[in-house]
Amino acid sequence: MQNEDLISQAQSGDTYAQGEVVREWYPRIYNYAFKYFGESDLAAEAAQQTFITMHHKIDQLKECSKFKSWIYTIATNICRQESRKGKRHRWLSFDQLLPKKEEDTSPVWEVSKPREHNPEQTYLRSELGGILNKCLQQLSKDQREVLIMKEYEGLKFREIAEALNVSENTVKSRLYYAFSHMRKLLAKENITENTLKYEN
Repeated sequence: MQNEDLISQAQSGDTYAQGEVVREWYPRIYNYAFKYFGESDLAAEAAQQTFITMHHKIDQLKECSKFKSWIYTIATNICRQESRKGKRHRWLSFDQLLPKKEEDTSPVWEVSKPREHNPEQTYLRSELGGILNKCLQQLSKDQREVLIMKEYEGLKFREIAEALNVSENTVKSRLYYAFSHMRKLLAKENITENTLKYEN
């Protein structure tokens, strides 16, 4: 079944289709929330609230093809609400911080995986992961949201713009400043591009 057909059936009140939508999208929304907070309980709570909201409002979705940006809009709003409650963020592991190689961006903190398992390299990667996450949490909310959606979730600029209700140029600008800010933060930690890239 095509995704848009599934969404259309879910809109009509088909409980099986709604369940399939949740099954298909829950991992992505949970991962988005986990990177947003760095805390599994908060991520699970945010994901649950996202799909409760989806259930109540899916009939308001005007175009099934816009479902991806629509569901991320809901998830982002819920994450913002939870964040305003003053929840503490925990640090993410390094592997969860590795950005995806999507489109035309290549952040300086992308790290190549070593060919073989090496305890020393594993320790270093763990240490770098903590530093990277500390820097990530120092970004502004706007920059962090765009960075997560683009680099970790693989959304296109258009989809991010729709999810955040801003222009694509605004998305690109926020991403640019997020990268710039991250580089400065990493420099303060004495982390350079050479530090982050292992020999092949």
